[in-house]
Amino acid sequence: MAGTLQTLILSPATSATVRLRPRNARFSSHGDRLSVRPVNIGPHRSISPPVRASGASPGQVGGNDYAPKIPGKVKAGNPFSKFVADNFLPLALIGGVALGLANPTPGCLADRYYLSKFSTFGIFIISGLTLRSGEIGAAAEAWPVGMFGLGSILLFSPYFSKLILQIQLQPQEFVTGLALFSCMPTTLSSGVALTQLAGGNSALALAMTVISNLLGILLVPFSISKFIADGVGVTVPTKQLFKSLVLTLLIPLILGKILRESFRGLADFVDNNRKLFSRISAVFLSLVPWIQVSRSRSLLLMVQPAMFLVAIGTGTVLHLILLASNAFAIQCLSTVTGGSQSVFAKKENANAALLVASQKTLPVLVAVVEQLGGAFGESGLLVLPCVAAHLIQIIMDSFLVNFWLRKDAASDSLKVA
Repeated sequence: MAGTLQTLILSPATSATVRLRPRNARFSSHGDRLSVRPVNIGPHRSISPPVRASGASPGQVGGNDYAPKIPGKVKAGNPFSKFVADNFLPLALIGGVALGLANPTPGCLADRYYLSKFSTFGIFIISGLTLRSGEIGAAAEAWPVGMFGLGSILLFSPYFSKLILQIQLQPQEFVTGLALFSCMPTTLSSGVALTQLAGGNSALALAMTVISNLLGILLVPFSISKFIADGVGVTVPTKQLFKSLVLTLLIPLILGKILRESFRGLADFVDNNRKLFSRISAVFLSLVPWIQVSRSRSLLLMVQPAMFLVAIGTGTVLHLILLASNAFAIQCLSTVTGGSQSVFAKKENANAALLVASQKTLPVLVAVVEQLGGAFGESGLLVLPCVAAHLIQIIMDSFLVNFWLRKDAASDSLKVA
């Protein structure tokens, strides 16, 4: 029993009942007051419950599990604040879409000053700041998972463009735009941000993102020519895309890592406030749909709602198919490469591969469409359904990450219980 009770002195009985009281109330080694009630010994013998520290459950004394009781109001917390905290990323993305639809002027102004590039730069600065050296080693150990992700992004998913082109839809640019979208590399920022939020292997996600986009500069023209243009040559701005990716991905990532390694206090601050930096990254990510919706609002109002909904549905189905096929492939590879001991079986690696390999990037698509010079139709109509598909995949995956986090929290609470 933590804490020693002072010896109770039994006074001579002057009546039929003897009352035992401690001279002083002692405190446990953890600062909790020990409550002692009198013991009555008499005709009606009664013994009080065991002595215990205030706030502890019966039968337990002392230890780190004991703390003063928290009032019910504080313990319950504000339900609205808890909902916002638990769903911060999807709410930020939906808020960006709603703001762009309600008033496109601020979003168009932000696009004029390249705020979307600043947001991507900020996301990768944060990625570098939060990247531990041990995570780089974990990414190197998971190289088979990375190779699978690159193969899925650059070689497997472009085949879906053939299926998409079979859909009859007016305007035809909607179908062609989604077919182009399926040939793109992975998202520049959202896959990494979601992987970090899910507690996945962020270094592996970063590696797949950077490598797939750099290789995509070489492979995207081939995919478009083979699957969409039917052999008709198309020109893609290879030099400009490569320069843009280096400036917005590699440089901020390396800069963030250098800052982390150069200032130990900064590294400690980032590690102690990882949730804060995840939310800042989510805010940066929400700027992308806000700007894209603001730019496309006028075109969106000109399109028949039914046709646009069909295009959105096609983009949604594409993302669901990619999620399902990648999840199935990861499970199969885990089984044939060692079961529970396989690198594919580690939740951190599997989550990173599933998120990154199932997403497609919008900025690279926009750059490619601008360089096509109207070869496949009106540029705005080509991009519009891809904007919706891009937003939907991020929102869907943010809810998927939120589901994983809730599941992990429930599992942890069961282990503690």
